[in-house]
Amino acid sequence: MTSLTDSVSITFSRETNGEQERMKLFQHLRQSILTHRKRLTSSIGVGLLRNVGSRRGFCASSDDSELKDLMEYMNSLKNYEKSGVPKDAGTDSEDGFDLGRMRRLLELLGNPHSKFKAVHIAGTKGKGSTAAFLSSILRAEGHSVGCYTSPHIQTIRERISVGRFGEPVSAKALRSLFHRIKKILDRAMEVENGRMSHFEVLTAMAFTLFAQENVGIAVIEAGLGGARDATNVICSSGLATSVITTIGGEHLAALGGSLESIATAKSGIIKHGRPVVLGGPFLPHIEHILRDKAFLMSSPVVLASDAGNRSKINGVSMLNGRPFQSCDIVIQLERDLKLFIELWDVKLCMLGTHQLQNAVTATCAALCLRNLGWRISDECIRTGLQQTHLLGRSQFLTSKEAQAIGLSGATILVDGAHTKESARALMKTIKMIFPEAGLTLVVAMASDKDHLGFARECLSGGHVDGVVLTEASIAGSKSRTTAASLLRNCWIQASKELGIDVLHDKMSEHQDLSVDQLICLSKLGNKPILAAEASFQASLNTANQILRGRAGDRLGIVVITGSLHIVSLVLATLHHHG
Repeated sequence: MTSLTDSVSITFSRETNGEQERMKLFQHLRQSILTHRKRLTSSIGVGLLRNVGSRRGFCASSDDSELKDLMEYMNSLKNYEKSGVPKDAGTDSEDGFDLGRMRRLLELLGNPHSKFKAVHIAGTKGKGSTAAFLSSILRAEGHSVGCYTSPHIQTIRERISVGRFGEPVSAKALRSLFHRIKKILDRAMEVENGRMSHFEVLTAMAFTLFAQENVGIAVIEAGLGGARDATNVICSSGLATSVITTIGGEHLAALGGSLESIATAKSGIIKHGRPVVLGGPFLPHIEHILRDKAFLMSSPVVLASDAGNRSKINGVSMLNGRPFQSCDIVIQLERDLKLFIELWDVKLCMLGTHQLQNAVTATCAALCLRNLGWRISDECIRTGLQQTHLLGRSQFLTSKEAQAIGLSGATILVDGAHTKESARALMKTIKMIFPEAGLTLVVAMASDKDHLGFARECLSGGHVDGVVLTEASIAGSKSRTTAASLLRNCWIQASKELGIDVLHDKMSEHQDLSVDQLICLSKLGNKPILAAEASFQASLNTANQILRGRAGDRLGIVVITGSLHIVSLVLATLHHHG
């Protein structure tokens, strides 16, 4: 057994030969995760890891009893996270959200968004992680930072952080702000005939708090799209730089129905004369759309996925009880803006090639800010990147946490992936760390996601022993929850398209078999099991049966995924047992 300072490295140079040697490494990493991680300090009792640097951490929902009045008010507003976003609502068209409504509210509040500089981040995937990386870099340098992101996992306070430490805004501060501006909110609701939304009001509150606390800079994540998002009230004089991380097919109907319309919507955050960082990589014609908008706005373009950026993952190791990936980040750009940095052996707690890309994108944004006169050293960029951690992103539970949710002794990975792109990234990350592991997936998804695409990526991306489809409330409501039985049908269809034989209890020849009997059959034929359980706890019990029945001598991992809302269920269960 290693000490906290010991590490075992899995490199990708093919120097490790033989199944037996690889298994030793996998078991070492697994044991380190389960044994050492529980020793880390935590903001609550059961060992949940606090975020250092970014600190978008878990906050016990009981703390929010102080926010009863605020939550009652917010719950009375239209919440598109619960109901789903209307068709074309995020497009710059007659059907798009009314930004004039947001501007009128902010004017009543004294235009707080004009009192600080901002980095505005949009993108289909990666914008939350990029915001966390960049906020952490700025805080490492000593700047007072406001950060506004969505959605939250346990408490609405997670969406707003202020100051040099990145803790979620306190219930006291949020309650005080709400009561101070309540009359203004009431007046705005009257003027707008009751049409102010949950996201608009919370965004206005975040901006008001940032102005009140005199933050040096705010990192602001767009909620949906860009052009008509409530955050897109920042004018060019208030914008330091904009960032567009990726362009994908999520929220397709709300953003115009095509990748091209999505790119156009997100390009709406590019402002005249202000630099824009493009994450990527993008399809050539999508990058062309973004560059065309930047050209029209006379905005310098920094491409984080440019060939001049030579960044790579060297290997995966353990440090202080956490898995991390050792990365080299080398950025050398000459076009539009000259940017250069070399960072060797950066230890990222955020795992996967997609998180390396997010880190590179955040680094490019930090270098842009440095070009604009912000004090940001290479060492603080390194420190900020290394200290960034987000709950529900490739998060391994401790042995105590596994026990609390009824999976004693299991290796459990929790990840909020909910698109086919994020499913692909998740499976690649698992394969990078545990290439031979057998996977039992527990999946719950919202109704407006690409269930079939998600299933295809998971089934084709690793050694899947079983999949348990379940249900989780979305933003406290069942209206956007997909029934477990419907998800199972999608996974059956995906398995047929991929030519993968699966076993499930709806097959006529197996309807009378128990889960244990199905496991025996699946093991004989080496076929994955599909099961549907509406109850989350029942899904964990079934996953445990599959894990124990299928793993044998091979390492087995339970992966809980499909949405940040199922992540929230896991953390709520842990808090209840804490």
